[in-house]
Amino acid sequence: MIAFSGHVFYNTGRLSYYFMQLNFPKVGAFVEDNKTRFVVWAPEKNKMEVSIDGKFFPMTKDDRGYWSAAVDFAAIGTQYKFRIDGQQILPDPASCFQPEGVHGNSEVVDKNFSWTDDKWKGLSLGEMIQYELHVGTFTNEGTFDGIISRLAYLRELGVNAIELMPLSQFPGSRNWGYDGVYPFAVQNSYGGPRELKRLVNEAHRHGIAVILDVVYNHQGPEGNYLSEYGPYFTEKYKTGWGSAINYDDAYCDGVRNFYWQNALMWLDEFHIDGLRLDAVHAIWDFSARHFIDELRAKVRALEVETGRKKVLIAEFDLNNPRYINPPAVGGYGLDGQWIDEYHHALHSLVTGERDGYYEDFGEPAHLVKALTHSYVYTGDYSVHRKKYFGIAPENKYDQFVVFAQNHDQVGNRLAGDRLTSQLSLEGLKLAGGAYLLSPHVPMLFMGEEYGEKNPFQYFISHTDEDLVKLVREGRKKEFSYFNWKEEVPDPQSEDTFNKCKLSWSYKEGEGKILFSYYKTLIGFRKTLKALQSFERDSLVVLPSPDPKVILFQRFHDGANLVIALNFNDAPARFLQPFAFNIKKVFDSSSSEWGGPASFQPHSIDGDEPIEINPLSVQLFEF
Repeated sequence: MIAFSGHVFYNTGRLSYYFMQLNFPKVGAFVEDNKTRFVVWAPEKNKMEVSIDGKFFPMTKDDRGYWSAAVDFAAIGTQYKFRIDGQQILPDPASCFQPEGVHGNSEVVDKNFSWTDDKWKGLSLGEMIQYELHVGTFTNEGTFDGIISRLAYLRELGVNAIELMPLSQFPGSRNWGYDGVYPFAVQNSYGGPRELKRLVNEAHRHGIAVILDVVYNHQGPEGNYLSEYGPYFTEKYKTGWGSAINYDDAYCDGVRNFYWQNALMWLDEFHIDGLRLDAVHAIWDFSARHFIDELRAKVRALEVETGRKKVLIAEFDLNNPRYINPPAVGGYGLDGQWIDEYHHALHSLVTGERDGYYEDFGEPAHLVKALTHSYVYTGDYSVHRKKYFGIAPENKYDQFVVFAQNHDQVGNRLAGDRLTSQLSLEGLKLAGGAYLLSPHVPMLFMGEEYGEKNPFQYFISHTDEDLVKLVREGRKKEFSYFNWKEEVPDPQSEDTFNKCKLSWSYKEGEGKILFSYYKTLIGFRKTLKALQSFERDSLVVLPSPDPKVILFQRFHDGANLVIALNFNDAPARFLQPFAFNIKKVFDSSSSEWGGPASFQPHSIDGDEPIEINPLSVQLFEF
């Protein structure tokens, strides 16, 4: 126990250090010396009590609005709630486990774990081959243990970082995770906190980092009792999901502390290697120091303390590198950000779709811009937004995560259909090559590597029928924007959820070919020297006589590669761009990859043509 500036802090690990500096105690339930200390923030309440088995234990309030009580007989496994002003009895906002769901009791958990990953030091973002997955649909089990059973598979593929969609407790057992309402509680249907720690420990044993998707811009609707405790939300701003979280209004210090604690809990106690911060543009904060900027500083301090790299990645929809620029130039210093525009440029080019936000894309020049500048719109006029949009980033390529598919871009389609529903095997190989061979950080979406055909649709399992009705209506309204006329799948249906589970059909036919193809391209990223630079001047787009043939050169430390992407439905033939001999080292249309086979010779002189099959990728070295 440590006294600091009139406050008492209970030393439950490294995190005490960070919050001691801020004069804030940790929130939640902590077992210590044969008793459990309960701490909850409720600054405007007059009376708080811990409720256990029908008995009520008074709590004491400090001058920051934190209530605390030590209960002698409470131990690991004790279930509890809080009674507010002698009336409502509600779960703990900082509950670490909700065994009975979002409306049930909170449970005191054992925070100790026998870790065996002492030698693990984490990975930088540029080292990562990421793989996004949803725990509930990745395996038939839909659990953390199910993921453990597939770690050897991911390692064989070449993946070294898995990104888990949000795990915070949500209503029922089926949800994407963005309706979570207990940020500290690990979803009960996935296995709970100990099982998550076991997954992280095993992932590290396989050489695989774990990134967690966290939601700090809103909380879900059902089971959201935060506002019953204090001013967690503000009406100063609005988000697409309702009231904004209170990061800069009255009493915001307790709110900021709540989410900082949450982030550091995942990174420290759970040994998570990084956080993907959902929609940071919806984190409204006009404080002198932005919430994200302070979060970065705390995480960097944790890196020093633990000796492990911790990665912070923003999902950010504004083509502005502020969040990833270093603090020295006014940035927030995050490691990287998702780039949806790379996806949009690639998707619209390979599918021909131009509805909705795809109206801003569809030309080969858009993908060329994504390759060279990461953002497509860098001050250009956006027809979709009806304004000039974006600025050009100067950051290295390894600060940008790109993909051909992800949970949003698949799941927010009416049928949740993947690229396999629109593209041939040749088209799928082209789409994969177009981002895996780029200088950006690649991210696969679960099942993509073998051409999964099962959809990934939006699903929920709310118990509030009025809310279910609103969600159903909202989905129908959303799809009218894209002019899709099919029947919208029922998000509440268990059948919708079950259809989204992976088939794991990678051992035969096209699935086997595509898996081997992805494995090979991932191997190229790790072994071909020319693909290992992230500097902006390590890529040059070469002149092409055909706008649908994109040629670019990548070079590093004396090694050179030319990559040709043919987006035509017909073969292309043109003189190679150099006056000397180049050698073909890879052709996606070869019979090895289930293609029509190529008669292109392996060695091409300066006055000889390159012949490239439709929808194919070729690599040349010199």
